Amino acid sequence: MAFRQALQLAACGLAGGSAAVLFSAVAVGKPRGGGDADTRATEPPAWTGARAGRGVWDTNWDRREPLSLVNLKKRNVESGEDELTSRLDHYKAKATRHIFLIRHSQYHVDGSLEKDRTLTPLGREQAELTGLRLASLGLKFNKIVHSSMTRAVETTDIISKHLPGVCRVSTDLLREGAPIEPDPPVSHWKPEAVYYEDGARIEAAFRNYIHRADARQEEDSYEIFICHANVIRYIVCRALQFPPEGWLRLSLNNGSITHLVIRPNGRVALRTLGDTGFMPPDKITRS
Repeated sequence: MAFRQALQLAACGLAGGSAAVLFSAVAVGKPRGGGDADTRATEPPAWTGARAGRGVWDTNWDRREPLSLVNLKKRNVESGEDELTSRLDHYKAKATRHIFLIRHSQYHVDGSLEKDRTLTPLGREQAELTGLRLASLGLKFNKIVHSSMTRAVETTDIISKHLPGVCRVSTDLLREGAPIEPDPPVSHWKPEAVYYEDGARIEAAFRNYIHRADARQEEDSYEIFICHANVIRYIVCRALQFPPEGWLRLSLNNGSITHLVIRPNGRVALRTLGDTGFMPPDKITRS
């Protein structure tokens, strides 16, 4: 499945070696063990790549910092710094990536099976409004990547009508799940085994899709990802290098737009979080 998705992304022209990142991300470490709440909060699970003692920006957060991609042991002592500079330039990103994270529209939460959790009539209206908003931006979108869950597929179907010709890719990586045990904890949430399984997959989605542009990318890209609240909240925390355990402190409306910008130097900015200002108040929901 992951191999087919990598091929689909390559067909969209923006794979950028992401398949290799995907497979490496699935190899997870041991989840955090026992201890009091304060100790657990400083020891994020190994799969997140987050470190205790946060506060300093990790310039190589996506493992695409040029210096980390050069084998310094093969450096030619005769050509010296000139050769090193040339090799670093070969790996430097030149383009900016604009990531638009769209939460699916309102759906029937009482469906017994996932396939029965289709969009409500209001949800379909929300998707139309989101599609119109994206189209009004006047951007040349490169691709739409969407979760394979029914509510995300139906949201994508409606939004795509407003963005004709944009390549679509479906993936299981962006399916809803529990990314990491939230802090502060909530009594009604999931057992650790659920985080262990879902967390590895959602972290794999982050590593696969959220990174600076490939060095071969010449122009800025505008990419849409249609998925779920938990996935988006976790991605935002990870991209900004905020504690990933804080994802549940954020709230996203149905059909909302979150806009991340990843510069060639790897710096990340959050332009908008959960924007639904383009919807009339009576159309806004969070279910």
